[in-house]
Amino acid sequence: MPKSTLTASSAPRKTRSARKHPTPEEIQVRAYEIFLERHGAPGNPLEDWVRAERELTQKYSAKSRKRAPVLKIVAA
Repeated sequence: MPKSTLTASSAPRKTRSARKHPTPEEIQVRAYEIFLERHGAPGNPLEDWVRAERELTQKYSAKSRKRAPVLKIVAA
């Protein structure tokens, strides 16, 4: 009977959750939330968009750094 061992795969996995950039729709939603946090007070929509993009990009980057290595079973 062959022995099995676990090894860490160094090949990167590309999944939807591994994205490092938010979609324009996600940015739009977050920018609108920022507008609502001001209770609809006047502001700069471009600044809201840039802030939303920055926040979401940081969020995606933090998620990708926390990923554990992928383990796969290799028959010896």
